[in-house]
Amino acid sequence: MNLEAWVPRALITGITGQDGAYLAEFLLGKGYEVWGMARRSSTGGLHLDRLEWLGVLDRVNIVEGDIADMSSIMRIISECQPHEVYNLAAQSFVATSWQQPHLTADVTGVGVLNVLEALRILKSEARFYQASSSEMFGLIQHQEQSETTPFYPRSPYAVAKLYGHWITVNYRESFGMHASSGILFNHESPLRGEEFVTRKVTAGVAKIKLGLEKEIRLGNIHAKRDWGHARDYVRAMWLMLQQETADDYVVATGRTWTVEHMLNIAFDHAGLKVADHLVIDPALFRPAEVDVLLGKPDKAIANLGWKPTISLEAMICEMVDADIARLKRRMRA
Repeated sequence: MNLEAWVPRALITGITGQDGAYLAEFLLGKGYEVWGMARRSSTGGLHLDRLEWLGVLDRVNIVEGDIADMSSIMRIISECQPHEVYNLAAQSFVATSWQQPHLTADVTGVGVLNVLEALRILKSEARFYQASSSEMFGLIQHQEQSETTPFYPRSPYAVAKLYGHWITVNYRESFGMHASSGILFNHESPLRGEEFVTRKVTAGVAKIKLGLEKEIRLGNIHAKRDWGHARDYVRAMWLMLQQETADDYVVATGRTWTVEHMLNIAFDHAGLKVADHLVIDPALFRPAEVDVLLGKPDKAIANLGWKPTISLEAMICEMVDADIARLKRRMRA
């Protein structure tokens, strides 16, 4: 008797975002059947452009749902019967969280509970990944941040992420669920939204290079971040769910750079001078700034066998080139 080969099945919430798209591509490369939950917008549809950019849209199963609506989550889990669930859906822009704190709490915080509770009620044995954030460290208590560093969130977004993180720990300990959290430090790519500083810089540089803009406006360019590439970080997500025991892991490069340094890489790559185009805008400073984030990924390196492979310079240059290519296509259209 011929038995069909077993195919692992994954459900990704937030599949239309940067991480969701790269994770879908990665899992497809591993032979997974990939399902993605996407929320429809009345003005922009399902926002599938990132999956199209990577050339994987026709290979994933897109189902409509909302992280804030547990009934839709239960329906989707019942339909696709996943072996792994990656919860990447969130209101993930820090600045917006001060303008929409209730929405951020509902989506970024309680949304995690909705997925966990749906899995518990349905008695699913799927392994669960929660996208936690280095923003939870906020006002840093240690020079390097590891899994044991105390949290001190400095934005409604970070507070909501902290709830999602701890409810994941709670369900793991209370119900024996295989539920892991990745405390991911900043990770970027050509698929990053333009509201984030790295993509704001690379898209701005591309516009200046092509004569479409003359300046780029930024806030605190002395803030320091530990930046990695999303391709590296989605690999860490997958590795967490392959472990026998669920746990929490810091995912970072272990190096920190200022926004100014990142800015110089982008401008230098395009053959431009920062001083000729940069405007510091006080309106773009955060109400409560997170000055430095520096991850200590020793546990992920030791337990998962993970390490970053793409440098900050290579990533920023890739992003500048991608933004120039995008703009040239639009100009020809």
